[in-house]
Amino acid sequence: MKKDKLFYLLLLMMTLVGVSSCSETDDSSDTEYANWQERNETYFTNIYNIAKTNSDGTWKIIHNWSYNDSVGKKPTDNIVVKVVKAGTGSGCPMYNDSVRIHYRGRYMPTDSFPSGRIFDSSWANDYNLQTMTPTVVSPSKVVDGFATALQNMHIGDRWLVYIPYDLGYGTSSTTSIPAYSTLVFDITVVSYYRAGSDIPASKVKKGYWVEE
Repeated sequence: MKKDKLFYLLLLMMTLVGVSSCSETDDSSDTEYANWQERNETYFTNIYNIAKTNSDGTWKIIHNWSYNDSVGKKPTDNIVVKVVKAGTGSGCPMYNDSVRIHYRGRYMPTDSFPSGRIFDSSWANDYNLQTMTPTVVSPSKVVDGFATALQNMHIGDRWLVYIPYDLGYGTSSTTSIPAYSTLVFDITVVSYYRAGSDIPASKVKKGYWVEE
């Protein structure tokens, strides 16, 4: 009888420890995205103010492509760009072009992810142009902030693009992106296809892509 009591006592203690551990884990998960809207708004505002100062000459503020110049005067009507490398191409992709790029998307920094959690990427491991394979996108098929960046980039450009949630996924969540998320994209433009978003297989070769 004593052995049975001891067994049940140990079982009760293990259950309590398990509940405590789960509670701590849940709390940690909750705090990762606590006050997410407010924190993202503050984060983008801070980045915007750094870009306005542009003390090192590497920042740009670009008005959303789909807004009339007379409409939209808020900071969040723009994307913010940090130029990592300036390309040598003379032209920019247009709205219906197909663009070959390397990209990686992150959230804003958090305690668990100081560089921002990666939610999408066209490459694995380290950034290396010799080993990475570009993917094809069209400005017409991505969120406004991403489209704005692509239509202002030249071949060879590598930009860090900060997109306010207004020009991203807004107040709606997706499978991998919480609502109110500032999106931070590392984008490199490799080339683009001027004819449009549908590329005939017979024409996917050098000469039909703008590469310089």
